[in-house]
Amino acid sequence: EVTSKFSQKLKPLGLTVREFTGDTQLSKAEAERTDCLVTTPEKWDVVTRKGGVLADSVGLLIIDEVHLLAEERGSVIESLVARLHRHVETKQELCRIVGLSATLPSYEDVAKFLKARCFFFGPEYRPVPLEQTFVGVTETSRVMQDKRMKM
Repeated sequence: EVTSKFSQKLKPLGLTVREFTGDTQLSKAEAERTDCLVTTPEKWDVVTRKGGVLADSVGLLIIDEVHLLAEERGSVIESLVARLHRHVETKQELCRIVGLSATLPSYEDVAKFLKARCFFFGPEYRPVPLEQTFVGVTETSRVMQDKRMKM
């Protein structure tokens, strides 16, 4: 889905977009002819560990769902960012990192880790208004708390 959306948006610019995940394969020539590569953190981790032309050609890394840093897959994202920072320092080639998340309470900390400027877009930028409801639970019994929360 992401690949097709990017393809539609970037086609008028003459840019090629390809998917590179555990479900897809690219030849070295195809990968080198690609302008935008959509991949998973795990697949990109394998590619950047090996180094090479593909890893060296990155000019922009977009990390969608960057709030996953705090979850099981977070260590993979951390290693990707650390590896990219090391690459920038050793090769003296700039690379931008964009972290995206709709649910990131500690965005300043994440921006610091990414060594990036932080742009916060509040609820006024949402295409669909976010509705929040707070439910007070006064029951002390765990069973009753669960029952009340499901109402």
